Amino acid sequence: MALGIILALVAGAFVSLQVIFNSKMNEHTGSWLTTTIVLGLGAVAALTASLLFEGADTFQLQHMKLWYWFSGMIGVAVVYSLMQGIKLLGPTFSTSITLTAQLGFAVLFDSLGLFGLEKIDLSVNKLVGVLVIVGGILVFKYGERLGDKKRGRTAE
Repeated sequence: MALGIILALVAGAFVSLQVIFNSKMNEHTGSWLTTTIVLGLGAVAALTASLLFEGADTFQLQHMKLWYWFSGMIGVAVVYSLMQGIKLLGPTFSTSITLTAQLGFAVLFDSLGLFGLEKIDLSVNKLVGVLVIVGGILVFKYGERLGDKKRGRTAE
C-alpha cells in the first residue's frame, strides 16, 4: 500500500510538471502540435521502456478488449482539453477541476462496475469526500473575493 501511495504522489507531481511544460510549449507551437509532440514523444518513451522491461512480451495483445484500443484517442482529448482549460482558467484552477472530475468519475465508474472494474459500493463518505474537494476548489478560487466583500473591499 505504501508503494501505491508513493507512486500516486509521483504521478501527481508528474501531472503538474506536464501541465506546466505543455502550457509553455503551447505558447510557442499551438494546441494540436503540442498534443502531437507530447503524445508522440510519450509513445516513443513508453515503447522504449516496455521493450527494455518486458522485451518480446510487449507485443502480447491477444486478450485485449476492443474498447481498450481507444485509450490513445482519449489521451488526445485529455491533453488538448487540459491545455485549453489552462488558457481559459489558469493552471491551478484548471488542474483542480480536472483532478476533481477524475475523482468523481472514478467513484462513478467504480460504483457502477463499468469497464470491467470490480463494483464497489457507493457510500455517503465517498460522496462527501468529493464534495469537500469541490468545496476546497471553490474556496481556493473565490474565497479571497468573498473575504474582500465582507471587509468592504472590491476584488481586482
